[in-house]
Amino acid sequence: MRAQIMGLITPTMAIVFCAVFLVMWWRGKMDNYVLGFAATYLFFSLGFGVTHLFDTDAPYVFHITQFFYTMAICATMWGLARRAGQPHHLGAMMVVYFLSAATLFAALVTTNDRSSALLIVNMGYGVMKLITVMVLVGAHRREAIDKLIIAVQAVFSAQFFIRPVLTLTIDQSIPAELYRESVYYSVLNLSLALLSLVGAVVLIGACVYDQIRAVREHAELDGLTGLLTRRAFERDVVEKIEKSKQGSIPVSLVVADIDHFKAVNDVWGHQIGDNAIAQFGEVIAAEIRDTDIAGRIGGEEFCVLAWNCDGKAAVKLAERIRERFAEMQVAGMPHDHRLTASFGVAGRDEGEGYGKLFARSDGALYRAKKEGRNRSVRAEQPSSRGTVTSINSVQAQTA
Repeated sequence: MRAQIMGLITPTMAIVFCAVFLVMWWRGKMDNYVLGFAATYLFFSLGFGVTHLFDTDAPYVFHITQFFYTMAICATMWGLARRAGQPHHLGAMMVVYFLSAATLFAALVTTNDRSSALLIVNMGYGVMKLITVMVLVGAHRREAIDKLIIAVQAVFSAQFFIRPVLTLTIDQSIPAELYRESVYYSVLNLSLALLSLVGAVVLIGACVYDQIRAVREHAELDGLTGLLTRRAFERDVVEKIEKSKQGSIPVSLVVADIDHFKAVNDVWGHQIGDNAIAQFGEVIAAEIRDTDIAGRIGGEEFCVLAWNCDGKAAVKLAERIRERFAEMQVAGMPHDHRLTASFGVAGRDEGEGYGKLFARSDGALYRAKKEGRNRSVRAEQPSSRGTVTSINSVQAQTA
């Protein structure tokens, strides 16, 4: 009876972890990868429960537990791959499962000794975990929690290869009727309980970390446009400029302002003004690259740091945004009315920081406004003898 009670600790603990992940997903409104973690511990509990409660002399028990344990590993793979933005390669996992299941069937048919069966299934699990590690290693995420997850999954993979060999070296042969009395079964209980605990703690920590980061990132986004707030934008830009200095990578700053925006609020109201700001933000977000940074730094003023981009290329970016916005119908405005925007562009000069770069970009924007709006103006480089370049445009109808 005591052995039965002790054997139920691990699956009970797994059910508790499953419930924890479900609550985190539901109450925290987290991504579905958390459901993958919940499924991991549900399948793990079912697999261990079958092993502990049913007659291990029956060959089907090994096949059922192998299925549930495989589903647990696949659920982990799916959840971790989704979290890391990587392909899950579940097809490869299924190939390993079917090969090990077929080999297991052949082993159980020819002999009643569980030693070979244990080696077969554990080697299969080890290969599956190794695939998981390879998938995660290929991900771009390299924060501390991601490295810890990779390390834990690598340990899981290694123990599937090492544990059966060591324990079977001690027991050598395990008849079915003595399976639950074997050293292997005792080691299995202990190792699975510890691994279940360690794995759950790491995954829960990853979920908590992701939730905190999501809250922080949400707080740093402008509610109207989804772009960065001024404070978050300037922090990220300063970091980017420092990287550009170290790597001699060209960067440019684009400052934009919606033309005659006060008139929009006065004539059509602040709701229409908000629509204009939101749609302008959408245009900017659609035109920039993943390596660029965009933020709303004032009421109707926006700023973009173009990475690995000189001033000439940044002007082309500004023109694409300007032309697309000038053609856009702002929600709530009359059909025959369009809004325009003006742009100031400056490429970073040698040794220049964010403050000076922004001042030159803002000066170019002022020049664009003074010259008639709806245009992009490029500031001269302080180290050159060039003049300010003004890119005139066909004037769209303005409010």
